[in-house]
Amino acid sequence: MICLTKLNGNKFTLNAVYIEEIQSFPDTTITLTNGHKFFVKESELEVSKLVTAFYQSINLLGKKMEA
Repeated sequence: MICLTKLNGNKFTLNAVYIEEIQSFPDTTITLTNGHKFFVKESELEVSKLVTAFYQSINLLGKKMEA
């Protein structure tokens, strides 16, 4: 689960497993696998980093490589 902020300032938690697409229109738009869309204040890059961290936390992706 990732914590995000709607454009009206309300915070919510989203199950990142259901994210199909993240776009910037300029507002960041998250489309779920069921077609539902969320518009959030976080940038596309921030959402992507949150999703990656979530996947790593549940061992869906490999551990982060040290530079």
